[in-house]
Amino acid sequence: MQKLDTLLSRYIEDIITYIPEIVTSLIILGIGLWVIRFLQRLAKRIFLKKNIDPTFSSFILDVLIWGMRILLFVIIASKLGIQTSSFVAIIGAMSLAIGLSLQGSLSNFAGGVLIILFKPFRIGDIIEAQGETGKVLTIHIFSTQVLTYQNNIVYIPNGVLSNGKIKNITQNNLRRAEIAVQTTLLKNTTVFIEKLQEELDSYDKVLSQPRPRILIRELLDTKITYTVQIWVENDNFTVATSYVLLKAREISDAL
Repeated sequence: MQKLDTLLSRYIEDIITYIPEIVTSLIILGIGLWVIRFLQRLAKRIFLKKNIDPTFSSFILDVLIWGMRILLFVIIASKLGIQTSSFVAIIGAMSLAIGLSLQGSLSNFAGGVLIILFKPFRIGDIIEAQGETGKVLTIHIFSTQVLTYQNNIVYIPNGVLSNGKIKNITQNNLRRAEIAVQTTLLKNTTVFIEKLQEELDSYDKVLSQPRPRILIRELLDTKITYTVQIWVENDNFTVATSYVLLKAREISDAL
């Protein structure tokens, strides 16, 4: 019992001795987190004032914030009595072990760097990648945030994104639509083409140059399939496509 009392007394003394360091560390943690948030807001204002590319600024902010958090962790550990040199050695060993176990995450980080450097897309672009189509909201360190047409948020890992096929729909402002239009076999096929051509030429959301074209893609005994080629601005793509299908049906029914 005497030995147990001695051990308990020693532990209590050690805890009392470390209370100031623990309190100080908590204060440093609170101040440090506040400083990081303040610097984050300040950096955002500076990037906005300097008209820095949002894609670049978002990625750099993520890197800086994580770097400051790691620095804060090191400072607190040092305040608690952990030797910095030993701590660095431990961090190095942990980094090696974590690096081997998290190769996917490292490839995602490298993918994020490649996206920032080569800019296959930017924040605000509409892309099609990994089976998803939507607007790029944010490019994080490890993933890219995309808002789909169904209003879903999708996070695509940067590793597979940078190594896979990416279709940037909004990189060029103009877009060609190829619309398949099918009708029954008409006696007045030429009249159908002429009337549809007139509608396309007069529709303000279809560009006059290059001029819309109507081509016969398939001719069978009972039906004809046309390919309607129109050039539109990206914002008008869906509306113009619907308009062509509607007018084709109206003209076909009238003949």
